[in-house]
Amino acid sequence: MTIGFGPSAQALPSFARQTGQPCGTCHTDFPSLTPYGRRFKLLGYTAGGGQFRTTPFSSSSGVNARAELDKLRGYANAINPSVPDDSKVYVPPVSLMAIVGYTHTQAATVAPPTDPYRANDNVVLSPFSAFWGGAITDHIGAFAQVTYSAPDPLSALSGTPADQFKHTWSWDNADVRFASTASFGPFDVVYGITANNNPTVQDLWNTTPAWSFPYAVSSLAGTPATSTMLEGAFAARVGGVGAYSSINDLLYLELTAYKTLGFGQQNSLGMNPFDGPGLLGNVAPYWRVALEPHWGRHSLMVGTFGMYFDVHPWLDPSFATGTTATQTQSNRFTDVGFDTQYQYQGDNYWLTLRGSYIREFQRLDASFANLAAANPTNLLNSMKLQASFAYGNDNRIVLTGQYFNIWGTADAGLFGTDPTTGMALTPNSNGWTAEVAYIPFSASKSIGWPWFNSRIGLQYTYYNKFNGTSIGAHDNNTLFLHAWFAM
Repeated sequence: MTIGFGPSAQALPSFARQTGQPCGTCHTDFPSLTPYGRRFKLLGYTAGGGQFRTTPFSSSSGVNARAELDKLRGYANAINPSVPDDSKVYVPPVSLMAIVGYTHTQAATVAPPTDPYRANDNVVLSPFSAFWGGAITDHIGAFAQVTYSAPDPLSALSGTPADQFKHTWSWDNADVRFASTASFGPFDVVYGITANNNPTVQDLWNTTPAWSFPYAVSSLAGTPATSTMLEGAFAARVGGVGAYSSINDLLYLELTAYKTLGFGQQNSLGMNPFDGPGLLGNVAPYWRVALEPHWGRHSLMVGTFGMYFDVHPWLDPSFATGTTATQTQSNRFTDVGFDTQYQYQGDNYWLTLRGSYIREFQRLDASFANLAAANPTNLLNSMKLQASFAYGNDNRIVLTGQYFNIWGTADAGLFGTDPTTGMALTPNSNGWTAEVAYIPFSASKSIGWPWFNSRIGLQYTYYNKFNGTSIGAHDNNTLFLHAWFAM
Protein backbone atom coordinates (compact mmCIF):
# COMPACT_ATOMS: atom_id res chain seq x y z
CA MET A 1 0.00 0.00 0.00
CA THR A 2 1.48 3.31 -1.09
CA ILE A 3 0.33 6.86 -0.36
CA GLY A 4 1.19 10.16 -2.08
CA PHE A 5 0.92 13.87 -1.42
CA GLY A 6 -1.78 14.89 -3.90
CA PRO A 7 -4.56 17.39 -3.11
CA SER A 8 -7.19 15.89 -0.87
CA ALA A 9 -10.97 15.94 -0.56
CA GLN A 10 -13.22 18.46 1.10
CA ALA A 11 -16.47 16.65 0.22
CA LEU A 12 -17.18 14.75 3.42
CA PRO A 13 -20.08 12.50 4.46
CA SER A 14 -19.95 14.19 7.87
CA PHE A 15 -21.10 17.43 6.19
CA ALA A 16 -24.01 15.55 4.58
CA ARG A 17 -25.00 14.04 7.92
CA GLN A 18 -24.91 17.45 9.58
CA THR A 19 -26.88 19.42 6.98
CA GLY A 20 -29.25 16.71 5.75
CA GLN A 21 -28.30 17.69 2.20
CA PRO A 22 -26.90 15.33 -0.46
CA CYS A 23 -23.36 16.10 -1.62
CA GLY A 24 -24.65 17.74 -4.82
CA THR A 25 -26.12 20.62 -2.81
CA CYS A 26 -22.65 21.81 -1.77
CA HIS A 27 -20.54 20.41 -4.62
CA THR A 28 -20.62 20.36 -8.40
CA ASP A 29 -17.65 17.98 -8.12
CA PHE A 30 -15.41 16.75 -5.29
CA PRO A 31 -14.46 19.29 -3.86
CA SER A 32 -15.70 22.09 -6.17
CA LEU A 33 -18.25 24.25 -4.32
CA THR A 34 -21.67 25.60 -5.24
CA PRO A 35 -22.97 28.92 -3.81
CA TYR A 36 -24.58 26.94 -0.97
CA GLY A 37 -21.29 25.12 -0.30
CA ARG A 38 -19.40 28.39 -0.15
CA ARG A 39 -21.88 29.75 2.38
CA PHE A 40 -21.64 26.61 4.48
CA LYS A 41 -17.86 27.12 4.66
CA LEU A 42 -18.26 30.86 5.27
CA LEU A 43 -20.48 30.09 8.28
CA GLY A 44 -17.74 27.96 9.82
CA TYR A 45 -19.03 24.47 8.89
CA THR A 46 -21.79 24.89 11.51
CA ALA A 47 -25.11 24.93 9.57
CA GLY A 48 -27.36 22.04 10.54
CA GLY A 49 -30.68 20.61 9.41
CA GLY A 50 -29.91 16.87 9.26
CA GLN A 51 -31.24 13.90 11.17
CA PHE A 52 -28.44 14.08 13.74
CA ARG A 53 -27.70 16.66 16.39
CA THR A 54 -25.34 19.30 15.01
CA THR A 55 -23.08 19.53 18.06
CA PRO A 56 -23.07 18.02 21.55
CA PHE A 57 -23.68 21.57 22.88
CA SER A 58 -26.00 23.02 20.21
CA SER A 59 -29.35 24.73 20.67
CA SER A 60 -32.10 24.13 18.13
CA SER A 61 -32.73 27.86 17.86
CA GLY A 62 -29.24 28.52 16.56
CA VAL A 63 -29.41 25.70 14.04
CA ASN A 64 -32.87 26.70 12.81
CA ALA A 65 -31.85 30.34 12.44
CA ARG A 66 -28.96 29.46 10.14
CA ALA A 67 -31.03 26.96 8.16
CA GLU A 68 -33.73 29.59 7.66
CA LEU A 69 -31.14 32.16 6.59
CA ASP A 70 -29.76 29.74 4.02
CA LYS A 71 -33.27 29.12 2.70
CA LEU A 72 -33.97 32.85 2.37
CA ARG A 73 -30.75 33.28 0.45
CA GLY A 74 -32.07 30.79 -2.08
CA TYR A 75 -28.95 28.68 -2.09
CA ALA A 76 -30.74 25.43 -1.20
CA ASN A 77 -33.99 24.06 0.11
CA ALA A 78 -32.89 23.96 3.72
CA ILE A 79 -34.31 21.08 5.74
CA ASN A 80 -35.49 22.32 9.14
CA PRO A 81 -35.47 19.77 11.95
CA SER A 82 -38.89 18.29 12.63
CA VAL A 83 -37.96 17.75 16.24
CA PRO A 84 -35.83 19.84 18.62
CA ASP A 85 -32.13 19.47 17.88
CA ASP A 86 -31.28 18.55 21.46
CA SER A 87 -33.48 15.45 21.24
CA LYS A 88 -31.52 13.99 18.33
CA VAL A 89 -28.62 11.54 18.50
CA TYR A 90 -25.18 13.13 18.33
CA VAL A 91 -22.66 11.54 15.95
CA PRO A 92 -19.14 13.04 15.87
CA PRO A 93 -18.39 14.55 12.42
CA VAL A 94 -15.64 12.08 11.59
CA SER A 95 -14.97 10.88 8.03
CA LEU A 96 -12.42 8.80 6.15
CA MET A 97 -11.18 9.12 2.58
CA ALA A 98 -9.17 6.93 0.24
CA ILE A 99 -8.20 7.27 -3.42
CA VAL A 100 -7.10 4.15 -5.30
CA GLY A 101 -5.41 5.04 -8.59
CA TYR A 102 -3.75 3.47 -11.61
CA THR A 103 -0.94 5.53 -13.14
CA HIS A 104 0.55 5.14 -16.62
CA THR A 105 3.12 7.62 -17.90
CA GLN A 106 4.40 7.82 -21.49
CA ALA A 107 7.88 6.96 -20.22
CA ALA A 108 8.76 5.24 -16.95
CA THR A 109 8.94 7.75 -14.09
CA VAL A 110 10.07 5.55 -11.19
CA ALA A 111 13.84 5.21 -11.41
CA PRO A 112 15.59 2.06 -10.17
CA PRO A 113 15.57 0.82 -7.51
CA THR A 114 11.79 0.95 -7.88
CA ASP A 115 10.75 -1.00 -4.76
CA PRO A 116 7.96 -1.10 -3.66
CA TYR A 117 6.77 -0.04 -7.13
CA ARG A 118 7.30 -0.96 -10.76
CA ALA A 119 8.91 1.43 -13.21
CA ASN A 120 5.47 2.16 -14.70
CA ASP A 121 1.81 1.08 -14.55
CA ASN A 122 1.34 1.17 -10.79
CA VAL A 123 -1.82 0.86 -8.71
CA VAL A 124 -1.55 2.76 -5.43
CA LEU A 125 -3.72 3.97 -2.59
CA SER A 126 -3.04 7.68 -2.65
CA PRO A 127 -3.90 9.07 -0.11
CA PHE A 128 -5.70 7.72 2.98
CA SER A 129 -7.00 10.40 5.35
CA ALA A 130 -9.14 10.84 8.44
CA PHE A 131 -11.13 14.04 9.03
CA TRP A 132 -13.01 15.98 11.62
CA GLY A 133 -15.43 17.94 9.45
CA GLY A 134 -18.27 19.88 11.00
CA ALA A 135 -19.59 21.87 13.93
CA ILE A 136 -18.05 21.98 17.39
CA THR A 137 -20.45 24.59 18.82
CA ASP A 138 -23.14 26.78 17.27
CA HIS A 139 -20.48 29.24 16.09
CA ILE A 140 -17.29 27.16 15.89
CA GLY A 141 -16.54 24.47 13.33
CA ALA A 142 -13.53 22.75 11.88
CA PHE A 143 -12.13 20.95 8.88
CA ALA A 144 -9.08 19.00 10.10
CA GLN A 145 -7.23 16.24 8.29
CA VAL A 146 -4.64 13.59 9.20
CA THR A 147 -2.99 11.66 6.36
CA TYR A 148 -0.98 8.45 6.05
CA SER A 149 1.85 8.39 3.50
CA ALA A 150 3.80 5.23 2.75
CA PRO A 151 7.59 5.39 2.23
CA ASP A 152 8.91 6.77 -1.04
CA PRO A 153 10.37 4.52 -3.73
CA LEU A 154 13.91 3.48 -2.85
CA SER A 155 15.18 5.59 -5.73
CA ALA A 156 13.77 8.71 -4.03
CA LEU A 157 15.85 8.14 -0.88
CA SER A 158 19.10 10.03 -1.08
CA GLY A 159 20.86 8.16 1.69
CA THR A 160 21.68 11.43 3.45
CA PRO A 161 21.11 11.96 7.18
CA ALA A 162 18.10 14.14 6.34
CA ASP A 163 16.17 11.01 5.30
CA GLN A 164 15.53 10.29 8.98
CA PHE A 165 12.95 13.09 8.98
CA LYS A 166 10.66 11.40 6.47
CA HIS A 167 7.36 10.31 8.02
CA THR A 168 4.33 8.17 7.27
CA TRP A 169 1.64 9.90 9.37
CA SER A 170 1.31 13.68 9.27
CA TRP A 171 -1.20 16.40 9.90
CA ASP A 172 -2.71 17.81 6.73
CA ASN A 173 -5.10 20.66 5.88
CA ALA A 174 -6.69 22.25 8.93
CA ASP A 175 -9.14 25.15 9.15
CA VAL A 176 -10.85 26.00 12.45
CA ARG A 177 -13.40 28.82 12.31
CA PHE A 178 -15.57 31.03 14.46
CA ALA A 179 -18.41 32.60 12.46
CA SER A 180 -21.43 34.77 13.23
CA THR A 181 -23.80 37.22 11.55
CA ALA A 182 -24.81 40.82 12.16
CA SER A 183 -26.76 43.65 10.52
CA PHE A 184 -25.67 47.29 10.30
CA GLY A 185 -28.37 49.34 8.63
CA PRO A 186 -28.55 48.13 5.00
CA PHE A 187 -25.57 45.79 5.44
CA ASP A 188 -25.96 42.10 6.30
CA VAL A 189 -22.59 40.83 7.46
CA VAL A 190 -21.12 37.40 8.04
CA TYR A 191 -17.89 37.74 9.99
CA GLY A 192 -15.45 35.26 11.42
CA ILE A 193 -11.99 34.17 12.48
CA THR A 194 -9.99 31.44 10.79
CA ALA A 195 -7.05 29.52 12.24
CA ASN A 196 -5.42 27.37 9.57
CA ASN A 197 -2.16 25.81 8.43
CA ASN A 198 -2.14 26.32 4.66
CA PRO A 199 -2.54 29.70 2.94
CA THR A 200 -5.71 29.61 0.75
CA VAL A 201 -7.12 26.45 2.41
CA GLN A 202 -9.72 28.76 3.96
CA ASP A 203 -10.77 30.25 0.62
CA LEU A 204 -14.35 29.86 -0.63
CA TRP A 205 -13.57 29.48 -4.33
CA ASN A 206 -11.76 26.74 -6.26
CA THR A 207 -9.50 29.22 -8.01
CA THR A 208 -6.84 29.59 -5.31
CA PRO A 209 -4.09 26.95 -4.93
CA ALA A 210 -5.27 24.80 -2.00
CA TRP A 211 -8.48 23.53 -3.67
CA SER A 212 -7.76 24.08 -7.35
CA PHE A 213 -8.15 21.49 -10.11
CA PRO A 214 -6.96 18.73 -10.51
CA TYR A 215 -8.49 17.61 -7.23
CA ALA A 216 -6.89 14.15 -7.33
CA VAL A 217 -3.43 13.54 -8.81
CA SER A 218 -1.04 10.64 -9.12
CA SER A 219 1.76 10.51 -6.57
CA LEU A 220 4.09 8.79 -9.07
CA ALA A 221 3.76 11.03 -12.14
CA GLY A 222 6.32 13.67 -12.97
CA THR A 223 5.23 17.24 -12.22
CA PRO A 224 6.89 20.61 -12.94
CA ALA A 225 9.69 21.30 -10.48
CA THR A 226 8.89 24.99 -10.00
CA SER A 227 5.83 26.68 -8.52
CA THR A 228 5.08 29.91 -6.72
CA MET A 229 5.35 30.04 -2.94
CA LEU A 230 1.57 30.33 -2.60
CA GLU A 231 1.12 27.03 -4.43
CA GLY A 232 1.81 24.83 -1.42
CA ALA A 233 5.40 25.62 -0.45
CA PHE A 234 4.37 26.19 3.18
CA ALA A 235 1.32 23.92 3.36
CA ALA A 236 1.15 22.37 6.86
CA ARG A 237 4.41 24.17 7.74
CA VAL A 238 2.79 27.33 9.08
CA GLY A 239 0.14 28.45 11.53
CA GLY A 240 -2.03 31.43 10.76
CA VAL A 241 -4.87 33.42 12.31
CA GLY A 242 -7.01 35.85 10.38
CA ALA A 243 -10.30 37.71 10.21
CA TYR A 244 -12.78 37.66 7.35
CA SER A 245 -16.10 39.22 6.45
CA SER A 246 -18.76 38.86 3.76
CA ILE A 247 -20.95 41.91 3.21
CA ASN A 248 -24.41 41.48 1.64
CA ASP A 249 -23.32 38.22 0.01
CA LEU A 250 -21.36 40.43 -2.38
CA LEU A 251 -18.01 41.55 -1.02
CA TYR A 252 -15.56 39.21 0.73
CA LEU A 253 -12.57 40.58 2.68
CA GLU A 254 -9.88 38.68 4.57
CA LEU A 255 -6.52 39.38 6.20
CA THR A 256 -4.51 36.52 7.76
CA ALA A 257 -1.01 36.45 9.27
CA TYR A 258 1.23 33.34 9.19
CA LYS A 259 4.34 32.18 11.02
CA THR A 260 6.33 29.06 10.24
CA LEU A 261 6.42 26.27 12.76
CA GLY A 262 9.86 25.51 14.13
CA PHE A 263 11.96 22.60 12.96
CA GLY A 264 10.96 20.42 15.92
CA GLN A 265 7.27 21.33 15.61
CA GLN A 266 7.16 20.39 11.92
CA ASN A 267 8.95 17.14 12.61
CA SER A 268 6.59 16.27 15.48
CA LEU A 269 3.57 16.83 13.23
CA GLY A 270 4.94 14.45 10.61
CA MET A 271 6.37 16.98 8.17
CA ASN A 272 9.95 16.71 6.91
CA PRO A 273 11.20 20.27 7.53
CA PHE A 274 13.93 19.92 4.89
CA ASP A 275 11.30 19.34 2.19
CA GLY A 276 10.26 22.97 2.69
CA PRO A 277 12.10 26.08 1.49
CA GLY A 278 13.16 27.15 5.00
CA LEU A 279 11.68 29.27 7.78
CA LEU A 280 9.90 32.62 7.62
CA GLY A 281 11.86 35.39 9.25
CA ASN A 282 8.83 37.55 9.92
CA VAL A 283 5.06 37.31 9.95
CA ALA A 284 3.82 36.61 6.43
CA PRO A 285 0.62 38.56 5.60
CA TYR A 286 -2.03 37.05 3.29
CA TRP A 287 -4.84 39.13 1.82
CA ARG A 288 -8.00 38.30 -0.09
CA VAL A 289 -10.64 40.49 -1.74
CA ALA A 290 -13.46 39.08 -3.87
CA LEU A 291 -16.61 40.54 -5.38
CA GLU A 292 -19.34 37.99 -6.20
CA PRO A 293 -22.67 39.30 -7.51
CA HIS A 294 -25.56 36.81 -7.88
CA TRP A 295 -28.46 37.19 -10.29
CA GLY A 296 -30.96 34.47 -10.98
CA ARG A 297 -29.03 31.25 -11.47
CA HIS A 298 -25.79 33.07 -12.23
CA SER A 299 -22.86 34.02 -10.02
CA LEU A 300 -19.66 35.80 -11.03
CA MET A 301 -16.61 36.26 -8.83
CA VAL A 302 -13.72 38.63 -9.57
CA GLY A 303 -10.98 38.80 -6.97
CA THR A 304 -7.41 39.28 -5.94
CA PHE A 305 -5.21 37.60 -3.35
CA GLY A 306 -1.59 37.60 -2.37
CA MET A 307 1.10 37.00 0.21
CA TYR A 308 4.56 38.23 1.17
CA PHE A 309 7.24 35.72 2.22
CA ASP A 310 10.59 36.48 3.87
CA VAL A 311 12.27 33.06 3.66
CA HIS A 312 15.53 32.04 5.33
CA PRO A 313 16.76 28.90 3.48
CA TRP A 314 18.14 25.92 5.40
CA LEU A 315 21.87 26.17 6.03
CA ASP A 316 22.39 22.44 5.35
CA PRO A 317 19.29 20.67 3.95
CA SER A 318 21.24 17.40 3.75
CA PHE A 319 21.75 17.46 7.55
CA ALA A 320 25.27 16.14 6.95
CA THR A 321 26.63 18.64 9.49
CA GLY A 322 23.79 17.96 11.92
CA THR A 323 22.53 21.55 11.94
CA THR A 324 18.92 22.71 11.65
CA ALA A 325 19.92 26.37 11.35
CA THR A 326 18.89 28.69 8.53
CA GLN A 327 20.92 31.22 6.60
CA THR A 328 21.17 34.74 8.03
CA GLN A 329 20.23 36.24 4.67
CA SER A 330 16.78 35.67 3.24
CA ASN A 331 14.97 35.38 -0.07
CA ARG A 332 11.88 37.53 -0.42
CA PHE A 333 8.85 36.58 -2.47
CA THR A 334 5.82 38.74 -3.20
CA ASP A 335 2.96 36.78 -4.74
CA VAL A 336 0.07 38.72 -6.28
CA GLY A 337 -2.85 36.77 -7.69
CA PHE A 338 -5.96 37.56 -9.70
CA ASP A 339 -8.84 35.14 -10.17
CA THR A 340 -12.34 34.88 -11.53
CA GLN A 341 -15.15 32.33 -11.57
CA TYR A 342 -18.48 32.20 -13.40
CA GLN A 343 -21.06 29.61 -12.34
CA TYR A 344 -24.48 28.83 -13.80
CA GLN A 345 -27.02 26.35 -12.46
CA GLY A 346 -29.17 24.86 -15.19
CA ASP A 347 -32.20 22.63 -14.76
CA ASN A 348 -30.05 19.52 -14.77
CA TYR A 349 -26.46 20.74 -14.94
CA TRP A 350 -23.80 23.11 -13.63
CA LEU A 351 -21.44 25.14 -15.85
CA THR A 352 -18.35 26.61 -14.20
CA LEU A 353 -15.58 28.69 -15.79
CA ARG A 354 -12.47 29.57 -13.77
CA GLY A 355 -9.25 31.47 -14.28
CA SER A 356 -6.34 32.32 -12.00
CA TYR A 357 -3.01 34.09 -12.44
CA ILE A 358 -0.20 34.46 -9.88
CA ARG A 359 2.83 36.68 -10.48
CA GLU A 360 5.72 36.17 -8.08
CA PHE A 361 8.44 38.78 -7.61
CA GLN A 362 11.60 37.14 -6.25
CA ARG A 363 14.48 38.92 -4.52
CA LEU A 364 17.06 36.18 -3.99
CA ASP A 365 19.60 37.74 -1.63
CA ALA A 366 20.43 34.47 0.14
CA SER A 367 20.49 32.23 -2.94
CA PHE A 368 22.51 34.72 -5.02
CA ALA A 369 25.07 35.27 -2.27
CA ASN A 370 25.54 31.50 -1.90
CA LEU A 371 25.72 30.91 -5.70
CA ALA A 372 22.50 28.89 -5.69
CA ALA A 373 20.94 31.42 -8.07
CA ALA A 374 22.56 33.18 -11.01
CA ASN A 375 20.30 36.24 -10.79
CA PRO A 376 19.63 38.51 -7.81
CA THR A 377 16.00 38.93 -8.88
CA ASN A 378 13.60 36.76 -10.89
CA LEU A 379 9.97 36.66 -11.97
CA LEU A 380 7.74 33.60 -11.92
CA ASN A 381 4.22 33.35 -13.34
CA SER A 382 1.52 30.69 -12.96
CA MET A 383 -1.75 30.65 -14.88
CA LYS A 384 -4.70 28.22 -15.00
CA LEU A 385 -7.77 28.40 -17.24
CA GLN A 386 -10.52 25.86 -16.63
CA ALA A 387 -13.99 24.87 -17.77
CA SER A 388 -16.20 22.31 -16.01
CA PHE A 389 -19.59 20.88 -16.98
CA ALA A 390 -21.46 18.74 -14.45
CA TYR A 391 -24.50 16.97 -15.88
CA GLY A 392 -27.28 14.93 -14.33
CA ASN A 393 -28.68 14.49 -10.84
CA ASP A 394 -28.87 10.89 -9.69
CA ASN A 395 -25.96 9.87 -11.92
CA ARG A 396 -23.79 12.91 -12.34
CA ILE A 397 -21.03 13.12 -14.93
CA VAL A 398 -18.42 15.88 -14.68
CA LEU A 399 -16.28 16.94 -17.66
CA THR A 400 -13.34 19.23 -16.88
CA GLY A 401 -10.60 20.69 -19.04
CA GLN A 402 -7.73 22.92 -17.96
CA TYR A 403 -4.84 24.72 -19.60
CA PHE A 404 -1.89 25.46 -17.32
CA ASN A 405 1.21 27.55 -17.91
CA ILE A 406 4.26 28.26 -15.73
CA TRP A 407 6.87 30.68 -17.04
CA GLY A 408 9.61 32.87 -15.66
CA THR A 409 13.17 34.18 -15.76
CA ALA A 410 15.99 31.97 -17.05
CA ASP A 411 18.46 31.16 -14.25
CA ALA A 412 21.35 28.71 -14.66
CA GLY A 413 21.84 28.43 -10.89
CA LEU A 414 18.26 27.46 -10.17
CA PHE A 415 17.31 25.51 -13.30
CA GLY A 416 20.59 24.45 -14.92
CA THR A 417 21.62 24.83 -18.55
CA ASP A 418 20.45 23.34 -21.82
CA PRO A 419 22.86 20.48 -22.71
CA THR A 420 22.65 21.36 -26.41
CA THR A 421 22.88 25.15 -26.43
CA GLY A 422 24.49 25.79 -23.05
CA MET A 423 21.94 28.51 -22.38
CA ALA A 424 20.33 28.95 -18.98
CA LEU A 425 17.09 27.05 -18.61
CA THR A 426 13.79 28.56 -17.54
CA PRO A 427 11.14 27.13 -15.17
CA ASN A 428 8.69 27.05 -18.09
CA SER A 429 6.13 24.23 -18.19
CA ASN A 430 2.75 24.17 -19.89
CA GLY A 431 0.10 21.76 -21.08
CA TRP A 432 -3.42 20.48 -20.68
CA THR A 433 -5.36 18.33 -18.24
CA ALA A 434 -8.67 16.69 -19.15
CA GLU A 435 -10.84 14.61 -16.84
CA VAL A 436 -14.16 12.82 -16.91
CA ALA A 437 -15.64 11.88 -13.54
CA TYR A 438 -18.67 9.82 -12.58
CA ILE A 439 -20.29 10.57 -9.21
CA PRO A 440 -23.14 8.09 -8.72
CA PHE A 441 -24.52 9.61 -5.52
CA SER A 442 -23.90 13.34 -5.92
CA ALA A 443 -27.45 14.67 -5.79
CA SER A 444 -29.31 11.63 -4.51
CA LYS A 445 -29.04 9.40 -1.48
CA SER A 446 -26.69 6.48 -1.98
CA ILE A 447 -26.79 3.11 -0.30
CA GLY A 448 -25.77 3.88 3.26
CA TRP A 449 -26.20 7.65 2.80
CA PRO A 450 -25.13 9.84 4.54
CA TRP A 451 -22.24 7.54 5.47
CA PHE A 452 -20.69 6.89 2.07
CA ASN A 453 -19.98 8.45 -1.33
CA SER A 454 -17.71 7.74 -4.27
CA ARG A 455 -16.23 9.26 -7.42
CA ILE A 456 -14.66 7.50 -10.41
CA GLY A 457 -12.30 9.61 -12.50
CA LEU A 458 -10.25 9.22 -15.68
CA GLN A 459 -7.65 11.97 -16.10
CA TYR A 460 -5.04 12.68 -18.76
CA THR A 461 -2.28 15.31 -18.53
CA TYR A 462 -0.38 16.40 -21.65
CA TYR A 463 2.79 18.52 -21.58
CA ASN A 464 3.97 20.82 -24.37
CA LYS A 465 6.97 21.93 -22.29
CA PHE A 466 8.37 20.52 -19.06
CA ASN A 467 10.97 22.19 -16.79
CA GLY A 468 12.20 24.59 -19.44
CA THR A 469 12.40 22.33 -22.48
CA SER A 470 10.12 20.63 -24.98
CA ILE A 471 12.63 17.79 -25.43
CA GLY A 472 11.24 14.78 -23.63
CA ALA A 473 8.27 16.77 -22.30
CA HIS A 474 5.83 14.17 -23.63
CA ASP A 475 7.54 11.50 -21.53
CA ASN A 476 5.68 12.98 -18.55
CA ASN A 477 2.23 12.67 -20.15
CA THR A 478 0.10 10.82 -17.59
CA LEU A 479 -3.03 8.70 -17.61
CA PHE A 480 -4.57 8.46 -14.14
CA LEU A 481 -7.59 6.25 -13.47
CA HIS A 482 -8.82 6.52 -9.90
CA ALA A 483 -11.63 5.64 -7.54
CA TRP A 484 -12.29 8.12 -4.73
CA PHE A 485 -14.14 6.85 -1.66
CA ALA A 486 -15.45 9.01 1.18
CA MET A 487 -16.84 7.30 4.27
